[in-house]
Amino acid sequence: MNKPGFVDIYPASRIPRNIQHNFKPISRFKPRGVEEQSNAMNATRQKGIRIVTDSGSVSSALRWASDEEVRRQVYVVGNSEPRENIGVLDELIDARDEFAKTMGCRSYAEFAIRPNMAASVDVVMSFLNDLSDTVRHKADEEFNTIKDFKRRVCNDKSADLEPWDEDYFIGMMKSSAHTVDPSVVASYFPLSQCIKGLNVLVESLFGATFHQVPMGDGESWHPNVIKLSLHHPDEGDLGFMYLDLYSRKGKYPGCAHFAIRGGRRLSGTNYQLPIIALVCNFSSSRGLTARLNHCDVETLFHEFGHALHSLLSRTEYQHFSGTRVALDVAETPSNLFEFYAWDYRVLRTFALDETTGDPIPEKLVKALNASRNMFPATDLQRQVFYSIMDLTLFGEHTSKPVDTISAVADLKRKHTSWNYVEGTHWHTRFSHLINYGAGYYSYLYARCFATTIWQEVCQGDPLSRSTGSAIRDKFLRHGGAKDPSVLLKDFAGDSVIKNSGGGIIPDISSLCKEVGL
Repeated sequence: MNKPGFVDIYPASRIPRNIQHNFKPISRFKPRGVEEQSNAMNATRQKGIRIVTDSGSVSSALRWASDEEVRRQVYVVGNSEPRENIGVLDELIDARDEFAKTMGCRSYAEFAIRPNMAASVDVVMSFLNDLSDTVRHKADEEFNTIKDFKRRVCNDKSADLEPWDEDYFIGMMKSSAHTVDPSVVASYFPLSQCIKGLNVLVESLFGATFHQVPMGDGESWHPNVIKLSLHHPDEGDLGFMYLDLYSRKGKYPGCAHFAIRGGRRLSGTNYQLPIIALVCNFSSSRGLTARLNHCDVETLFHEFGHALHSLLSRTEYQHFSGTRVALDVAETPSNLFEFYAWDYRVLRTFALDETTGDPIPEKLVKALNASRNMFPATDLQRQVFYSIMDLTLFGEHTSKPVDTISAVADLKRKHTSWNYVEGTHWHTRFSHLINYGAGYYSYLYARCFATTIWQEVCQGDPLSRSTGSAIRDKFLRHGGAKDPSVLLKDFAGDSVIKNSGGGIIPDISSLCKEVGL
């Protein structure tokens, strides 16, 4: 990640002016004529743009650059640096394989999945292949819709749709279908208001509130960090949360929830309260005046779901506390609270205009949801591909070393509608292979569980105390101390899971309903 690569673009006008500030300005001397190349006096200074191909810059360029050749170069370099990561991943695969065999398993995937609900690699792979087949037809339809749109825009009936076209043309199609101005949306989501939104959630659902508390000497690791206690009027403090929300040099680059101390029973009347940190990388040096785009709001709510899991669990032993559960159920609360970030009844309680105090218009929230729902099969297909890729890389291999580039290319061709671009190795930047090795499928499991829970338990009245009691008492309270299959059935009904080949898979009907399958 510290060697992302770069692309130099000349002239600078090939990059839209409104995004040039995201990149580094550069210049070069351009000769006025071939005969005069050796004479600097006869050269003109030409302005250009250097796009350092870190993930944020790649995303911005692929979304907004109208010049296809710029998008192609950014895509290729952004997905082929640093090349050293190929060797790093090879070593990781070998080390995990050796470790798993030492532990009596045929593969690291078998070792990782055995304690989970799925119980075996075969169960997960069968589930993923079935889901891949289920989504394929609609994903192909969406692909052809995007391709036809590109051909109309480019006035080229034979133009192919390439991977570097996806974000640009999908963004253009969403913008033309639904009027959603990102700056207008962000004006309703100052970070200070979003934090109030988290307070609205805990007060409405659980009757608790967050209060900022002072920290002791040496307790904070940065001046931007604040500490909150989650307090209930009858139960007292329920736990503590550090918020570290702003990007800075040298900081962990992603968004995550970290359990610092698990809860546990100390005596009949005394409980060790959980302590967690919620870490994000929102761009601002101005404290709580930062504005979030809606994607960031969804991320904040996702991580907050993990935080609530830790803060509200009440277990005898701390190795069962909060998120210390079977991996394929761990992402369920975080996925559930993503739904809250899209629901108008929730957003209107805290997403307020900074000057008038008026809540976000329902029409705007409907447009956000309509835009989000335009290419659901494409998004789902991508997650299925990621999961199969992860499981394949850490599965059984007949020969070593594994050619991960060829393996991933073959899987992309088989399980997605999109081309593989020769020379790229996007997967060597996919950091989930490290911390979710052979477990990325758990996001799809959790999405299925969370969608069923939302539709069956929360959607009717998402902010009611009865909904909150169900979430807390039937799910969050138990952490990992209750069998996850029993936990899910008690919470959302018997149909939420299915038995398959000696393991457990989610019921996909609620997910299919959500994405229009």
